[in-house]
Amino acid sequence: MAELRYNPLLRDWTMVASNRQARPHLPVGDCPFCPGSGRVPEQYDVLAYDNDFPALSPSAPEPDAVAGGPYRTAPAVGKCEVILYSPDHTAALPRLSVGQVRKVVDLWAERFAELAADPRHRYVFIFENRGPEVGVTMPHPHGQIYAYPYVPQKVRMELEACAEHHAQTGRCLICDMNREERAFGRRMLFETEHFMAFLPFFTDYPFGAFITSKRHLTAVTDLTGVQRDDLAKTLRDLTAGMDSLYARDFPYMMALHQRPVNGPDAEPYYHFHIEFYPPLRDRERLKFLASSETGAWAPCNTAAVEDTAAVLRAAIAASGLRG
Repeated sequence: MAELRYNPLLRDWTMVASNRQARPHLPVGDCPFCPGSGRVPEQYDVLAYDNDFPALSPSAPEPDAVAGGPYRTAPAVGKCEVILYSPDHTAALPRLSVGQVRKVVDLWAERFAELAADPRHRYVFIFENRGPEVGVTMPHPHGQIYAYPYVPQKVRMELEACAEHHAQTGRCLICDMNREERAFGRRMLFETEHFMAFLPFFTDYPFGAFITSKRHLTAVTDLTGVQRDDLAKTLRDLTAGMDSLYARDFPYMMALHQRPVNGPDAEPYYHFHIEFYPPLRDRERLKFLASSETGAWAPCNTAAVEDTAAVLRAAIAASGLRG
């Protein structure tokens, strides 16, 4: 079964994808993303790979006849892709060269443009899950892209907040956040010529970093070559600092938030940024999303980010990559 089911309480869609139950779990010695597997080219630098277990499909079947009353269904039209960062099975963003991460950024931009060209798509979501703590089933370094036929609720709420702020002030909300974080200083991790990395005032994760562009840009396709190089270094340095924090592979969920596609123009008020949701609150303990966070959407951070920013800042410096 593969279909979309509408949730009338939240005015959002749930993807139903029973085929994903068959995904391999942490295979040992038989990685389909490694050269020699027969599933990928014998040689590649970075690669976009159609997901073998997609939740969305360009040729989605008609939904089952199960809706009624306030319930609706829709075909699960879209695209799910895997972005392979390297042929090296043990590589990861913190261990890649800046040049290799730049190739990943270029591939993100290429796939964003290609998927945005399909008029059925409304939002192109680029993301990475890292570590078994966040449910990763394939350890080879990779991210993913989902092209949705709708704008997911969290992004929709961000868009509405940014549009309202722009209507009231004439300014971009994330540009204002950048100014406040730089002025306050204590939550800043580092900044480069084109990007800022900080733990935002409101994050509900002890190390929930944001990367924001200094210029008002709306998507990875807006970045110049110099800016893409800078983003590659920012991503590598931040994630290397996370690994340095507890001297271990640091699990996280990473999400690129960009403008919607094939809809109203959000350029005046929406701003490209990357959000990290790392579940660790110390070396071995996880931050769980329990009833309050999940049932009421009432987030709770177990630490003040003015304190954790100092710890992560020191770990980034200790990684030895910044200079």
